[in-house]
Amino acid sequence: MLTILGFSMIAVFMYLIMSKRLSALVAIMLVPIIFGVIGGFLTELGPMMQDGVEGIASTAIMILFAILYFGIMIDSGLFDPLISKILKIVKGDPLKIVLGTSILSMTVALDGDGTTTYIITVSALLPLYKRLGMNKLILATVAMLSMGVMNMTPWGGASAMAMASLNLDASELFLPMIPVMGFGLIWVLIAAFILGKMERKRLGVIEIEHNHTKANSEIAATTVSRDYRRPKLVWFNFILTVVLMASLIIDFMSLTILFMVAFAIALVVNYPDLKDQQDRIAVHSKNALAVVSIVIAAGIFTGIMSGTKMIDAMAITLVSLIPEPLGPFLPVIVAYASAPFTFFMSNNAFYFGVLPIIAQAADAYGISAAEIGRASLIGQPIHVLSPLVAAAHLLIGLVGTDFRDIQRFAIKWALGTVTVMTIAAIIIGVI
Repeated sequence: MLTILGFSMIAVFMYLIMSKRLSALVAIMLVPIIFGVIGGFLTELGPMMQDGVEGIASTAIMILFAILYFGIMIDSGLFDPLISKILKIVKGDPLKIVLGTSILSMTVALDGDGTTTYIITVSALLPLYKRLGMNKLILATVAMLSMGVMNMTPWGGASAMAMASLNLDASELFLPMIPVMGFGLIWVLIAAFILGKMERKRLGVIEIEHNHTKANSEIAATTVSRDYRRPKLVWFNFILTVVLMASLIIDFMSLTILFMVAFAIALVVNYPDLKDQQDRIAVHSKNALAVVSIVIAAGIFTGIMSGTKMIDAMAITLVSLIPEPLGPFLPVIVAYASAPFTFFMSNNAFYFGVLPIIAQAADAYGISAAEIGRASLIGQPIHVLSPLVAAAHLLIGLVGTDFRDIQRFAIKWALGTVTVMTIAAIIIGVI
């Protein structure tokens, strides 16, 4: 009975959000409550939901302050020197321009927001691509490849959902994935080098005027109002960010506390005026709310799934269907399966609807939920190509192409990223 109830709940949840009859935020709260009542758990739902929300509260707070922190860094102009330097170095060499695209998009994607990454990268470099007659699909592809790897950060969305659905913290799920992401970024650079070589061979190196490069720098600088830029504090912001990243890796303190403290320091130093502080928080609250609200709401979903034992019953059924020889290879299967899963369905549907069942099933083979969670992130480079991703529509509009062309052009490079990270994860022992 619990198995049927659980799978029915997942099916209804996925149908409602994929058919856009309900928002993910509403569905993830109401659907499990309704099925909990149907299952006869009405009087027990309150404590179940409370336990679920309390279990992911720390993760939600960390994501909130991470988004706010990186928003402040972008507003203050932390990345402006990098943009200017890249534009100065690349000049009229297509190879350097594509490599510059990868470095810039990787760096800006640190904030985990595809919208910001695409706006800054395209604003800075599209004029150069047009001036030299370069293939704009390369610009879009390289930006998407970078975002596909950097989207695995805890504040990027996918990791946050995986942590919430499996009740894990960042030290269990994300920190072991940092070397794997490193290999993914190396592959992005290799892909950019290959694509750049092809463009250099097609077009050659073209001399462009210095004032054109200067104009590009000005275009990049206008992505945020100049009133909020703090060029004199670039070194302070850079050092603060390096210290923060190092602290995350060392793991001597909770990620939640680290981001809260770093945000407070960044906000006060860059914007001592109270009105400016309020403005910056208000601007970035929209992005933060979209991610954090779904993570908190997921506490109700996971709390009811666990409290009613639906997840256990579903896992037992799933284990019985998996051929015995394939059991120990579940992490590798999940790493590749997460690519089409998150392409054809939203991250919400996959991480809250499918992943917990797989993780529970894997437990029968001695595979931890953390291992399955890490494997589930590896398909993100394919996910960012999905028409279900709002930021992808923005990128396509900025570049001036369509989904069919970008998907056909980028899919093999994105699949290469998934393969490289899967192999790296196996060698390192992350999965």
